[in-house]
Amino acid sequence: MARPLRLELAGGLYHITSRGDDREDIYRTDADRNLWLTVLGQVCQRFNWVCHAWCQMDNHYHLLIETPEANLSKGMRQLNGVYTQSFNRAHGRSKGRGQVFHYHIPNAILHPWRAL
Repeated sequence: MARPLRLELAGGLYHITSRGDDREDIYRTDADRNLWLTVLGQVCQRFNWVCHAWCQMDNHYHLLIETPEANLSKGMRQLNGVYTQSFNRAHGRSKGRGQVFHYHIPNAILHPWRAL
C-alpha cells in the first residue's frame, strides 16, 4: 500500500525528523556534523527556507522549518541526498551500502500560535 501524499504548504511551519537507516549513527565525527550544517544552510538558501531551530542527535536530527514556498519534499531530498553522498565518500562506504537515512521522513505541520 502506498503511503499518503505529504501535505506541503506555502508558509508552512514543519517539525521534521530524519533518522539513520536501521537507527545507525548519521554523524560519526564533528566534521560530519559541520558538513550537515553547511548543507542545511545551502538548502535553506536555495529553497528559501527559514530554519528556526535544529537539533543534531547521533542517529537523527530535528528541524523546525518554515517554507515560504510549498517545496518541503524537494529541499529534504536535497538535504539528505547531498549529505549522504558526502558522508559515503568521507567514510569509504560502498554503493551497496549507500543509504544513510531511513526512507520515510515524518513531519508535522505546526500551528505557530499553538505549538510554539
